[in-house]
Amino acid sequence: MNRIFIVEDDDNIRELLIYTLQAQGMEAEGFALPSDFWKAMEKRLPNLLLLDIMLPQEDGLTILKKLRSNARTKKLPIIMLTAKGSEYDTVLGLDSGADDYIPKPFRMMELLSRIRALLRRSQSDEDTLEYKVGNLTVSPSAHMVMVDHEEVVLTLKEFELLCLLLKNKGKVLTRAQLLDQIWGYEFDGESRTVDVHVRTLRQKLKSAGGIVETIRGIGYKIG
Repeated sequence: MNRIFIVEDDDNIRELLIYTLQAQGMEAEGFALPSDFWKAMEKRLPNLLLLDIMLPQEDGLTILKKLRSNARTKKLPIIMLTAKGSEYDTVLGLDSGADDYIPKPFRMMELLSRIRALLRRSQSDEDTLEYKVGNLTVSPSAHMVMVDHEEVVLTLKEFELLCLLLKNKGKVLTRAQLLDQIWGYEFDGESRTVDVHVRTLRQKLKSAGGIVETIRGIGYKIG
């Protein structure tokens, strides 16, 4: 299920967007304040972001530039929503890294069409994605892991764990974040589950197992 984050301080617009997206089978979460949005981004990433320009605390263009300068979020699909409809603001938003731009008031069916098109495009890009670190090669779309040109067989959770760490290369992920994003909120186990999976993952990766680094007292990272 695609997860959409909405940063919009107008309660009526935000609630309407959440309702419409959920009715279309998407997971939608809205934020009136940028500070609440940043907290949520620490826990999990959305598949797409709807971002207003005129916001309290910090404007949408500032948020956009921060997201594009961060390796973890630089490819996040982003559609700008704003009451400003001038050509200057449109160009400014797109030049700052927005994937699309739609001025208010907008037609909901048009926005849904833009969202679906951008999701298809971004997911198509992900299908061709391949990770390479040292002697390790991982192809998410083919569900294949190679070490020294030999295939390594992983369980689904081990594979998801490896891909999540690779996707966030250079960033430390806490045990809580890994539990949340791989096992989900409904999982009521303990953080030792993560440690066990990391240990077996390292063993299976053999000479490449050392790329998964333990950050004492925090969690794990690659690179």
